[in-house]
Amino acid sequence: MNKTTKNYLNNKKKMLHIVEAFAGGILTYLVDLTNHLCDEYDIYIAYAIRPQTPENYKNYFNKKIKLIEIKNFTRSINPSKDTKALLEIKRIVKEINPDIIHLHSTKAGVLGRLAINNKNISMFYTPHGYSFLMQNDSNTKRSIYKFIEEICGKKYCTTIACSKGEYDESLNITKFSTYINNGINIDELDKLIKHYNTNETNHTTTVFTLGRISYQKNPELFNSVAEKLPNVKFLWIGDGDLRDKLTSSNIEITEWVNREKALEYSMQGDIFILPSLWEGLPMSLLEAMYMKKLCLVSNVIGNRDVIKNGINGFICESAEEFANVINNQINNINHTIINNAYQDILDEYNTKIMVKKYDDIYSKELII
Repeated sequence: MNKTTKNYLNNKKKMLHIVEAFAGGILTYLVDLTNHLCDEYDIYIAYAIRPQTPENYKNYFNKKIKLIEIKNFTRSINPSKDTKALLEIKRIVKEINPDIIHLHSTKAGVLGRLAINNKNISMFYTPHGYSFLMQNDSNTKRSIYKFIEEICGKKYCTTIACSKGEYDESLNITKFSTYINNGINIDELDKLIKHYNTNETNHTTTVFTLGRISYQKNPELFNSVAEKLPNVKFLWIGDGDLRDKLTSSNIEITEWVNREKALEYSMQGDIFILPSLWEGLPMSLLEAMYMKKLCLVSNVIGNRDVIKNGINGFICESAEEFANVINNQINNINHTIINNAYQDILDEYNTKIMVKKYDDIYSKELII
């Protein structure tokens, strides 16, 4: 944004982000986005605490950013708490009187659009993975979720999808849509990874993934791949309700660790796999690409938006295919593929590019 535009906007416009899923990749995304824009905007974040939310999450944000906890946000549908959360959102919006509101994930997207009726506020919504694509729910539930999205999509609110695949889905919901690819903060990553020595002797080749051990992340497939390669070390960085699905004796589970420790584990790995059943655009994948790890992913939205099979990684359809690629690459990793993936992060999937695109969209809406 140029100086003329800044003067036209009277500088510090108020921006309110509302998010229920305040953990994992969405938290990382918000930290990077808001920390880069807090000199341009007066930023507020209304959020909920999840079990995976780091205890020191406030330290991740610039001190200029105001954090407001929504007490009644829940991940699941709960009519009583959802009504209370909606009222909390109304109160917060009235007190702040923002110029821009950006809603993140399904729960905030639905309640936010129901709660806010001020046409003077520019409103945006990023699904970070539509709920009707979640395969752990019945077809009936998924149809209901899609119907709710379609109803909310009639309201004037621009959807900013986080990948091309999510954007294509959004066009079935609303005509007010665009997309900006997620990006990672490579400057911050550089500061962290320079402390880790990955050249130790007698290194055991490690296949790893990172995230909550949940249905979405497909731990059963991860376990099947490990069983097919009993002499290879597998590492799951994280924890979750489905850790009992990881039964293969060559799998190690780190449990929940802070970001710095998770990054240290990742740096020690060699091959990153993401066998997810659905995704938005996974930050863990982008970070693995930047750390020059060979990346194997499942064939779903988000994953296939980033990975081009045989060019910057591999797309696999089954446990057998994951295992075969790993077995073929383990002693002769294709460094051309790794370097292509690294270059993609530099060219497209990084915070500087992402923030510039968001700032352009926000600014254009304010001028209009």
